[in-house]
Amino acid sequence: MSKRLYPYRFEIFFFSQIAILFGSLIVPSMVFETFLSPVLFLLNLLAGIVLLLKQRKTMWFLVALLVIGTFLLGSDLIKTTNEATVGLIKMLTYFLFYIVVTKEIIKQVWQAKKVSKNVIFGLVSGYISLGLIGFFICLSIEMAYPNSFSGLIEGISITENLMYYSYITLLTIGYGDILPISTLAHKAAILIGLMGQIYLVVITAIVVGKYINQSSK
Repeated sequence: MSKRLYPYRFEIFFFSQIAILFGSLIVPSMVFETFLSPVLFLLNLLAGIVLLLKQRKTMWFLVALLVIGTFLLGSDLIKTTNEATVGLIKMLTYFLFYIVVTKEIIKQVWQAKKVSKNVIFGLVSGYISLGLIGFFICLSIEMAYPNSFSGLIEGISITENLMYYSYITLLTIGYGDILPISTLAHKAAILIGLMGQIYLVVITAIVVGKYINQSSK
């Protein structure tokens, strides 16, 4: 089954990311944050395993992260362990996952000889993954040093606030409604903005160049 899914690996990964980003538009926010979002992150991790089927060592590393994530989800639902500890381990688990999988996506897109629909999905998925890395960077800062960001909207979870902030910064839109106010948060904002611009300038340009060469033949 997994080998049959491999040719569609980028599509599967992309749509699992879209569910994470926009699922709260369909499902009530409280239900989404409490129950659906943790499951969607696990499904995204599972999609990442499919993405790395040909990288055996790295794939088994992601399998280990999937096991940890599943255990943490169970612990979180039945409240058997300290909530702060579970949150910290969960954050580190997914932070590692998105670093590894983003590196692999960039590698596969970079090495693709032909620009197909699959490669385009991979290109977009890599960019979305950068936003998720930025989100976990901001979340870790806020967990370690509370109130590092001002303008967080009350009544909306911190994850929704910082997810929004990460992508607004990655896209260099910068509305200014949420502001980094600590030195560490400032550095995070610079890093997220740089990641987005470097990805667009280098990786996207390479794919466009390959497509132009491919079309001219």
